[in-house]
Amino acid sequence: MSDIAKLQIGDNSYEFPLVKGTENEVAINIKTLRGATNGVITIDPGYKNTGSCESAITFLDGEKGILRYRGYSIEELADKADFLEVAYALIFGDLPNKEELEKFHSDIKAQSVVDDDVKKIIDAFPKTAHPMGVLSSLTSALTAFNPSSVNVDSEEDMYKSIVRILGKFPVLVAWTMRKKQGLPLNYGSSSLGYVENILKMMFEKPNEEYVMSPIIKNALDKLLILHADHEQNCSTSTVRIVGSSHAGLFASLSAGISALWGPLHGGANQAVLEMLEAIKEDGGDTKKYMAKAKDKNDPFRLMGFGHRVYKNFDPRATIIKAAADEVLNDLGVNDPILEIARGLEQEALNDPYFVDRKLYPNVDFYSGIIYRAMGIPVEMFTVMFALGRLPGWIAQWKEMRLKKEPIGRPRQIYTGENLRDFTSIEKR
Repeated sequence: MSDIAKLQIGDNSYEFPLVKGTENEVAINIKTLRGATNGVITIDPGYKNTGSCESAITFLDGEKGILRYRGYSIEELADKADFLEVAYALIFGDLPNKEELEKFHSDIKAQSVVDDDVKKIIDAFPKTAHPMGVLSSLTSALTAFNPSSVNVDSEEDMYKSIVRILGKFPVLVAWTMRKKQGLPLNYGSSSLGYVENILKMMFEKPNEEYVMSPIIKNALDKLLILHADHEQNCSTSTVRIVGSSHAGLFASLSAGISALWGPLHGGANQAVLEMLEAIKEDGGDTKKYMAKAKDKNDPFRLMGFGHRVYKNFDPRATIIKAAADEVLNDLGVNDPILEIARGLEQEALNDPYFVDRKLYPNVDFYSGIIYRAMGIPVEMFTVMFALGRLPGWIAQWKEMRLKKEPIGRPRQIYTGENLRDFTSIEKR
C-alpha cells in the first residue's frame, strides 16, 4: 500500500500522508487540507469516519467483536482483574504491581471524604431531580472546593487530581441515590475494597448492618470493568474536547456525564427497563413483541439488542450474561420484569430473524437486568455507567493534555441566507 492518499478536486490534485495504527488501522491525515486547497474541508455528520486523535488507550474492532484496554483483552481483564487494577492500567498505561495497587488504593481512600458543604448542594435538589443532573452538578461543584488548576506538567499534581476524583466520585454516586430514596448520606469504610465500599455506601441502612453478597460484588466489579472505556464515543469525545480548551479535570468530567445522560448513549440500559415495564403493562407476551420488532411497519423498537459499533456480537455481553445468570440465581428474585427479560433473551437467541441479523442481547440489556435485581432504581442506571466510565474519561483527558492536543474546533458548511439588507422594524 502507498503511504500517500491522492485527492482530485477539479483540475487540481493533492496528496496527503497516511497514518497507520499498531492494529493496522489506516487514516488519511488531512490537517493541511484547508491550507493546501484554499479552504476546502470535509463534512462528516456525527464524525463516523473522522479520527479526532491518535490514542494508546483502547482498541475496538466492531466487525470482529474485539475490545482491549492497553492491549489487554476485555475477556481476561473481566476474568482476572478487579476494577481498581483496570482503572490503574487505563490511566497509567499498564497493570499495577502489588505495591503500586496498594498505594493507589490507599491514596484514593485518603481522598474519599467530601466537603460537608456538598451536602447543602444536594439538599437544594428536589427528590424529583434526575440523578444524572445531580451527579453532573456535584462533579462540577467539586471545582469550587478544589480551586487550584492542575499543573499537567507535574506528575505529582496529576496523580493527586486523579486519586482525588476516584476517591470522591463514588461518594457522590451513593449520595445521589440515597437522596432520591430519602436515606441519610453516609461514608464507606477504610477497611473495604473499592467496589465493596461502593456497595456499602449505596445500600447500608441506618438501622442494620449491611451484609455483602460476593456474587453481587463480583457482578458489579465486572460491570464497572466492561464500562470503563470504549474508545472515542460521545461522552469520551466530549471530555476530550472540553479538556482541549484547558478546562479542568472536574469540569471536563461533568461535561462527559451530561453527554452520557442522553438515551442514545448511557441511557440505553434505562430504556431497556422502561421497555420491559411497557411489555409487562401490556400483558407480558414476549412473542407478541418479538413479532412487533420484526414488523417493519410497526414503530416498536426492541431496546438492548444489537449494537451500532459491534456488527457481530458485543464481547461485553458475552461476559456479563454469565454474571446476570449468577445474580438472578443467587438472589432468587421473583420479578415479572426479569422473567419478561429472560423470555425476550431466549426468543432472540433462537429466532432465525435475530440470529441472521446478529441482533443479540447487548451489554445494556444485561446490565439493566443486574442493576434491577440488585435493587438499584432505574433512574440510577446511567449513574452506574458513569461510575464505570470514570477511569476511561480520566485516562483520555490525561492523554489529551499530556500530548498537548490543540483546542477542538470543528468546521461547517454554511447553508443560510446570503448577504441581505437590514429592514427597519416599521417595514417588516
